[in-house]
Amino acid sequence: MMRRRSLALRLVVSSAIVAIVLLFSAAVLLTSLFQAALERNFDARLRAVMDGLLANVEVNADGSPGIESELADTRFTLPLSGWYWQVTPPRQGVADLASPSLLEKRLLPPAADLADRDEEGLAHFYLNDTNGTRLRAIEQRYKLYDKADEYSFLVAGNFDELKAEATGFRQTLVFMLTLLGLGLLFAILVQVRFGLRPLRALQARLTAIREGKAERLEGAYPDEIQPVADELNLLIQSNSEIVERARTQVGNLAHALKTPLSVLNNEAKLQPGPLADKVAEQMHVMRDQVNLYLDRARRAARAQTVGSITEIEPALAALARTLERIHLDKGVEIGIDCPRGSKFRGEKQDLEEMAGNLLDNACKWAARKVNVTVSSSAGAAADGRLWIDLVVSDDGPGLPPDKLKEPPKRGRRLDETKPGSGLGLSIVTETAAMYGGSLSLEQSKLGGLAVRLRLPAVA
Repeated sequence: MMRRRSLALRLVVSSAIVAIVLLFSAAVLLTSLFQAALERNFDARLRAVMDGLLANVEVNADGSPGIESELADTRFTLPLSGWYWQVTPPRQGVADLASPSLLEKRLLPPAADLADRDEEGLAHFYLNDTNGTRLRAIEQRYKLYDKADEYSFLVAGNFDELKAEATGFRQTLVFMLTLLGLGLLFAILVQVRFGLRPLRALQARLTAIREGKAERLEGAYPDEIQPVADELNLLIQSNSEIVERARTQVGNLAHALKTPLSVLNNEAKLQPGPLADKVAEQMHVMRDQVNLYLDRARRAARAQTVGSITEIEPALAALARTLERIHLDKGVEIGIDCPRGSKFRGEKQDLEEMAGNLLDNACKWAARKVNVTVSSSAGAAADGRLWIDLVVSDDGPGLPPDKLKEPPKRGRRLDETKPGSGLGLSIVTETAAMYGGSLSLEQSKLGGLAVRLRLPAVA
C-alpha cells in the first residue's frame, strides 16, 4: 500500500507504472512487427523457391509435371526435413510431382486457406506434414506452356525455424527492455530527488526559523513553491505581530487592573475595622489572581513565539549565584552539570522562571546540597524533535513514594511545614506544558526530592 504522506513515493510509483505500461506496449508492438517481418521474409524465401521450381518444371505428353533438375537447396531432398514442394496437375488421374523430402506422401492444404489469396494470387497458410511438423506454406496456380488449365505450385517450410528466430528476438527484447526499464527507474529516482530538492531546502530553512537561526525564509524558489514561501513569511510576520500585540495588551491590562485595586486597598487601610480588613484581604487575593493570570498570558504569548533560543548553562549559573546568596544562612551549595552549548527552544525569561522555582524549592528543603543536571532526553519524540531533561535534586527529607506520583496542583503545597503559596510547581508545570514539555517527581540520589523537567531543545 502506497504511503499517502510520501510525495516522492507517489511520484516514483506513478512514473514507474507509466513506464511499465509503455515498455509492455512497446514489447507487444515490436514483437508483432518482428513476427510480421519474419513471416514476410519467410514467405519471400518460399517465393524464391517457387520461382526456381517454376523455371525447372516441364509438362509431359500426358499432362503430368516433370522436373529438369533438382533444386540446389538440399533440405528439399532430406526425408521429412520440413521443407517441401509439390506440383499438382489440374486433372485427376494424372501423376503429380513432389520433392524427395515428402517420401511419396502429399500435403493437403485446407480448401478455405486456398480460397484466401493476396493481390498476386498467392495463398499463405499453415499446415502440418505427415510427421506432425508445423509448416508455413504458399500456393499459387500457373498455366504451363500452352496448357489451358492451371497447375498448383505449393512450397512449404519448417515453421519451427521461424519460431526459433521469434523466440530469440523476444528474449533479446525482454533483456533490452528490462535494462531500459531499470535505467528509466534510476532516471525517475534522480528526477524526483532533484525535483523535490527545493522542498527539502524549504524544510531546512523552516527548521532554522524554528530553532532561532533565522527570522524568515530567504532565497529564491521555483514558481510552484515561491507562493508557499511568501505565504509562510507572511504567516511568521503575522504571528510575531500578534504575539507583540498580546504582550502589549497584557501589560496595559495589568496597569488598568492594578491601579483600581491599589486605590481600593488604600481606602480600606484608611477605614479600620472588620469590613476594611475583609476588603483588604480580598484585595490581596484579587491582586494575586490578576498577577497569576497576567503571568500565564505572558507565558503563553512567549511560548508561541517562533525562533526563541536560550543558552541553558549561563542562565543556571546566574540563578545558582543568586540563590546561594539568598540562602547563605543555610550554606547551601548548588552544583551544575550542564553540557556546554545546551540550548532551550524558548524564551529566557520562562527558563529562568521554571528553573528558579525549582532551585528555590530545593534550597528551602536541602540540608546542604542541591544538584542541577542537564542531559539529552532518552524519550525522543516521533516527530524528530529534540528534548532535554533538567533535573533538580536535593539532600533534604524528600517525599513519601505515594506523593511522588501526585501531580502538582495550584495552591496546594506538597508539604505544609514550609512557607509558600503552593503555586511554584504548578506554574512550572503549566509553563512546561505550553512548550510541550512535562514535570515529574522522583527520588533523589542525594536522599531528597528530584524534580525532572523535560523541555524542547536545539541541536
